[in-house]
Amino acid sequence: MVPLDQCLAAAQECDAPMVSICGGEPLIYPQIEALVVGLREQGRIIYICTNAMFMRKKMREYMAAHWSPTMEGHLKELEAQQLILPKEAEAIRNADDDARKKVTIVPSKWQYWNVHVDGLEFTHDLIVEREGVFRECVAAIRMAKILGYQVATNTTVYRETDSQEIEDMFKYLSSLNVDGHTISPGYDYDAAKKDMVKRLGRDPKEFFLTRDMTRKKFAKIEEWGQMFTIFGTPVYQEFLAGKRELTCTAWAIPTYNVRGWKAPCYLMTDGHYQGYQEMLDKVDWEKYGVVDGVARDPRCENCMVHCGYDPSGALSTKPRDTWINMKFNFSARPKAFPATPELAQRAFNGVSIGKGHLAEAKAAVNKEFSGAKSAFQRGGHDSAAPAAEHTHGEAGGCSTGAGTQQRDEVLAKLGDAKRISVKSE
Repeated sequence: MVPLDQCLAAAQECDAPMVSICGGEPLIYPQIEALVVGLREQGRIIYICTNAMFMRKKMREYMAAHWSPTMEGHLKELEAQQLILPKEAEAIRNADDDARKKVTIVPSKWQYWNVHVDGLEFTHDLIVEREGVFRECVAAIRMAKILGYQVATNTTVYRETDSQEIEDMFKYLSSLNVDGHTISPGYDYDAAKKDMVKRLGRDPKEFFLTRDMTRKKFAKIEEWGQMFTIFGTPVYQEFLAGKRELTCTAWAIPTYNVRGWKAPCYLMTDGHYQGYQEMLDKVDWEKYGVVDGVARDPRCENCMVHCGYDPSGALSTKPRDTWINMKFNFSARPKAFPATPELAQRAFNGVSIGKGHLAEAKAAVNKEFSGAKSAFQRGGHDSAAPAAEHTHGEAGGCSTGAGTQQRDEVLAKLGDAKRISVKSE
């Protein structure tokens, strides 16, 4: 892992206004609290990209360290909503000196929990290969909002993703008062394609999005931007919808990991550099991206990912682009979607109703899969501030594209099933 002082030095060297702390899972980094505090002392906006499994633990630690009678109302509300156990509440009230001295992640208007959510319950639990993860994400989001944290979500759209489910997901997350959403297309970058062929003997075209498919999947992105707070410039949204072209600005969101500054971008690795300026000077940026529909590098052909193109939209100097970007940044956010029992029922369409992915996946592999609808169906053809720095390992927690080996294997097998679905009772 990257030492704390090295993380802080990298942020200082780059001097990006926003830092996205990724992983793996950043909340298992031993000095995550000190890293967050150090970045805030540098005056940076922070996104903590997380699967949410340790969020509630970190927030309980915050409450114990800062406990006072004024927090009793929040504590009782958390107990009433079963977001903390009675014994955990007592531990907060009666925290010892060590707990009270602990450096913690405190609520701040300059910081977001950025929770990875790739669909509703069935779909998300399938992708992360663990039942109950979606439920924990929701619990962590609810607890964070009660305590005054800002919360964003990060979603990757794949070839098999059902666009309607993504809209339903946004509606549900909006009803939880989530502050905003990052969404980006899955990208068949070189390492992922080679892995698909070598390990699974699969054609990557069966799993990842081409540019054409991305535009179809994101046909409603501008409409979603009116309904929900989408963290992506209107210019980038037009690009995703196929209404314009943009040129990649891979240098605008640099990535730092255990080997140094990674080039040319978050998803492709042609080298690492010890210095940020060294990377800027030595990389031939004109070799990458797509210009006027022609890929300069064949690996870039299908990429429309936010880390390369959202900054392009933000950096545009065209008068119209400047105006719509300013309007986006300074206009009122869309109102929260109304919470209803029906919306919650659609959201919890997996293990909560006895339709967990483990039993379903086994049935799919055996060619006996049946049931109701999820975001991953056979042939389902229907996230980001500019100038930010990613600090993470090679397999970033905020990444788009391929995921873990087991997840890819399950999705590849599910892609062979005639129909994948989850039905509410």
